[in-house]
Amino acid sequence: MIRDQHALDQLLDATRHFVRTVAIPNEDRVEAEDAVPEEAIAAMRDLGTFGWSIPEAYGGSGLTSEELALAFIELTQCSVAYRVVGAQNAGIGSECLVRDGTEAQKERYLPRLASGELIGCLALTEPDAGSDATALKTRAVATGDGHYVLNGHKHYITLAPMADLFTVLARTDDRDRGGSGITAFLIERGHPGLTTSGSTPKMGQEGAPIGEVFLKDCKVSEEAIIGGVPGQGFRTVMKALNKQRINLSALSTGPAIRLLDEGIRYARERQQGGKPIGDYQLVQAMLAECKVEIESARALILETARKRDRGEDVTMDVSLCKYLSTEMCFRVADRVVQIFGGRGYTKYRGIERFFRDVRAARIYEGTSQIHLLNIGKRLLAE
Repeated sequence: MIRDQHALDQLLDATRHFVRTVAIPNEDRVEAEDAVPEEAIAAMRDLGTFGWSIPEAYGGSGLTSEELALAFIELTQCSVAYRVVGAQNAGIGSECLVRDGTEAQKERYLPRLASGELIGCLALTEPDAGSDATALKTRAVATGDGHYVLNGHKHYITLAPMADLFTVLARTDDRDRGGSGITAFLIERGHPGLTTSGSTPKMGQEGAPIGEVFLKDCKVSEEAIIGGVPGQGFRTVMKALNKQRINLSALSTGPAIRLLDEGIRYARERQQGGKPIGDYQLVQAMLAECKVEIESARALILETARKRDRGEDVTMDVSLCKYLSTEMCFRVADRVVQIFGGRGYTKYRGIERFFRDVRAARIYEGTSQIHLLNIGKRLLAE
């Protein structure tokens, strides 16, 4: 749902300007320094990216699902690190709190998340709890005096090394599995018993660190429970991920658009056999395949976003989106490397960087295989 087309057009124009004038010129710097420059972060604060999905009542833009998808498609036509650092608050960094937080929790944290003063992150994944998130071993034990003590270990947590506010999922019952009994806690950096690692070395996405979160006798008040009700955390995070999977689908479409643009430009420039390689039909076919897949993904994402805005159940739709768009993006990246040939494999125009960066999207927030299983089960249930 688009509420005000003129206002949205202005936001999209401003986002394109940021991408062209700030983000793309600094892509090599982000990779070399493994950090997004402060001036780029400041520009994203001015653009409002941190609060795009946070309600206006708390200082955000309150974008609808469709508006947010369109904005993310524009923002991500540059190095992945920008959207991770500058827009995680507009997704999993705040969504659990937006969905189910108490009014006091929202008033305390959402304005600071919307402004970018705080960086939020979701601490869910563990060494033995990935695709089966309900197998988490982090425990929160009630002390009987209005507090809980948390012990556990999270890993592969996006922005953990730099985050200020952690949404930590912990089991508050004695079972080993199952969604009931998992509780979501809000814990600030610096709270006794919570520490983080440095940045975990990885294949790509320089400038967007992932890391570990350690909880050692971390005592928190029951007021830290999102929504104030124990045992509801898994339901909360699933609601957040239903929206985030639309976001991630849009976030995978922007890089594909950028890669296709680069491929088209190179196909016009590169001479082989006395003519541009774009004159060869097999190169044209690769470009055409990219375009078909991008537009298919874009159409599905926007229709799913509209359905969510209408209040319809999109549980299967978001799996369709996430699977289609992330697989599409990697195929586009692979084709564009092929079009560039040897230059696509070397440090040249960032093509190999995009190839490495977009690979992760097929793994996090539900692997492609998990989403296929979800789609299959829901088809049979219908």
